Amino acid sequence: MLSVLQELLQQSIQSLEWVMMLLIVGGGGYLVVHSRGVPLLKIREGIRLLFRKEEAAGISRFQALSAVIAATVGLGNISGVAIAIHMGGPGVLVWMWVTALIGSMIKFYSCSLAVQLREITQEGDPLGGPMYYMRLGIRRWGKPMAIWFSVAGLFGVLPAFTANQLTQTLVDVMAPNQYLDLGDWQWKLVIGIALCVLSSWVIFGGLQKIVRVTSGLVPVMVVLYLSMGVYILADNAHLVIPTFVKIFDAAFTWQTAATGSFWGLVILGVRRAVFSNESGVGNAPMYHGQSVSKFGTDEGLTALLGPLLDTGLVCSITGLIVIISGAYLNPDLNGIVLTLEAFRRLFFGVGDELLLLMVLVFGVSTLFTYSYYGVKCFGFLTRTQWGHYYNYFYIASIIFSALVTVEIVIGIIDLSFALMSIPNMLAILYLSRRVKDEMRARQWLP
Repeated sequence: MLSVLQELLQQSIQSLEWVMMLLIVGGGGYLVVHSRGVPLLKIREGIRLLFRKEEAAGISRFQALSAVIAATVGLGNISGVAIAIHMGGPGVLVWMWVTALIGSMIKFYSCSLAVQLREITQEGDPLGGPMYYMRLGIRRWGKPMAIWFSVAGLFGVLPAFTANQLTQTLVDVMAPNQYLDLGDWQWKLVIGIALCVLSSWVIFGGLQKIVRVTSGLVPVMVVLYLSMGVYILADNAHLVIPTFVKIFDAAFTWQTAATGSFWGLVILGVRRAVFSNESGVGNAPMYHGQSVSKFGTDEGLTALLGPLLDTGLVCSITGLIVIISGAYLNPDLNGIVLTLEAFRRLFFGVGDELLLLMVLVFGVSTLFTYSYYGVKCFGFLTRTQWGHYYNYFYIASIIFSALVTVEIVIGIIDLSFALMSIPNMLAILYLSRRVKDEMRARQWLP
């Protein structure tokens, strides 16, 4: 049964991956030209806006970005990059970098729109996200597109990958069977139930509890991860440039072009980058749409920092370490186990243990954050006050995700993300003039 599901998911993804690649790479490239790259030149302003306080309903820009990074800087960076290299070799990193640069512009536009086109509840709280800017900004097709996006979002925001890889990490690395021999399947069930209980405590506390927890945990873990990664790269500085050469050689070899595998490598890089930073998918605007920002473009500037930090920095460090260690050459290593082995080899033999601690924090914070996306989607499809019922489905899916294979999990997320990105990218491109008009009004553009 599970093998049939895995095959069905793979066939469905293959029929949509070209559409997703064209919309994200082509559409993102259009947005770079459309904005003349101005938002990328205002990164310093985006950082400054993070710490500016404003008296208004909603959550702060710093809290919004922290919550989004909590959902993206996690196992997608640590495990997802290793999976990409395992599947496509070192060259896949080039296309992850390209997608990150383009993705930052997509996030600028989408999160700007999330503030420009949003609703206000009777309590005075803002409601923003792709489903709202589709419905409010596109007259004829906006509502059907919003429904399509929200239905796909119910599955795309499930904690499948995180729960699966967290469980696999604990079973493979901590080896609980040596203390109590229950068997792998039984231990996965126990871990899945434990993750359910822990997630329930935070998730049922609502948005404010989620952002309080993530805004405290995530920055600390990001700094620790980057510090350890930078130390490893500095200690192996003589290998960094040869590794970059290897990456670009692998991305642009005549062999890949001649065999037709070049575009497969590009698609893999785009898929893994989208999986990592979610650019074009539409998750981030759901958080940024709740922000206190008065100008959409202010929110857009803070949002574009996400892909640059996520894929541009964290994924790059992970990828370089995996390649420098040589661990990726072992075909038996994949996912989180591959990354742990790479860190063990290069950080005094204990890098895997330190990384395991960070993986647990990153993974759990991702579990906390993703539920809110599903609440927004379900609330839009039904009634806003009913959105919280989605949490029960979300919590139950953690156990399922802990028990199935990583291939099934990746298939579910990749397919759902593709189905979310299609209406979202079409809406962003259609509404892009609104963002450009605000940029002109603020004299960012002539």
